[in-house]
Amino acid sequence: MQKLISDLQASNFGEIRTNERLAPYTTWKIGGPADCLIIPYSKEQVVAAICFLHERGVPWTIIGRGSNLLVSDKGIRGVVIKLGQALDTLRFDGTTVYAGGSYSFIKLSVLAAKEGLTGMEFASGIPGSVGGAVYMNAGAHGSDVSRILKQAEVILDTGELVVMQAEDLKYAYRHSILHTLPGIVTEAVFELQAGDRHEIAGAMAAYRDRRLRTQPLQLACAGSVFRNPAGGFAAKLIEEAGLKGKRVGGAEISTLHANFIVNTGDATAEDVLALINEVQLIVENMYGIKLVPEVLVMGER
Repeated sequence: MQKLISDLQASNFGEIRTNERLAPYTTWKIGGPADCLIIPYSKEQVVAAICFLHERGVPWTIIGRGSNLLVSDKGIRGVVIKLGQALDTLRFDGTTVYAGGSYSFIKLSVLAAKEGLTGMEFASGIPGSVGGAVYMNAGAHGSDVSRILKQAEVILDTGELVVMQAEDLKYAYRHSILHTLPGIVTEAVFELQAGDRHEIAGAMAAYRDRRLRTQPLQLACAGSVFRNPAGGFAAKLIEEAGLKGKRVGGAEISTLHANFIVNTGDATAEDVLALINEVQLIVENMYGIKLVPEVLVMGER
């Protein structure tokens, strides 16, 4: 690893940090160290770093804005690439929107609304990056990325840069082909529609007010923990099972929203995982439904 780090530091891939604690890079504020963290400054550096790592057979992991992500307490072995300003771009062309992979999904929805474009109102409360939203087919309020995405530019794990049409991504509920085809979304192209600015703003304000009333946004969390089962809601099942407020260590099922697990201050990844397992077991025993986590768990166990 020391030879690899020396080679990375000698190359022009951006900032290189070693044994870097990852908790500050996640919205849960949980996570051990990465052996090596690369913070590229441009898309070209991202591509070059991936090619470099592929040629040497070195495993790598991507972190965007760190939402919907649980990093293990032992951290991540190999190389972690933190996407930031390298892919933080945005351009409007009529009703077509070109957004970089690390651009804030919430900020994108707000600026689209200011442009008088409708179709992204659902995204106004979804934390994380554009790339993460494309990867997960993020959604809310009856809509999701698959309904507005036209195409995505992706760096494959070989370093090859390809353009994938929406149909190529094989979208399903909170799923895309990128779950099994490793790659990095460098840019997403969305096709929106012209709309009334006041109506768009009104819908987004209503969504915002509802979030403030029902979600624990003042505490470190990662959004919804479980996928909604067919024909139902994970939060409803968890609440009816009497699990609101249940704690394991520093992790707690939110008293505001049962599908949120919050970090009360000193939660570990193992605390969160133990609470996830307990929720799954209790809900399955009571209702015969196995809740499936939608958060991504990364790192050494």
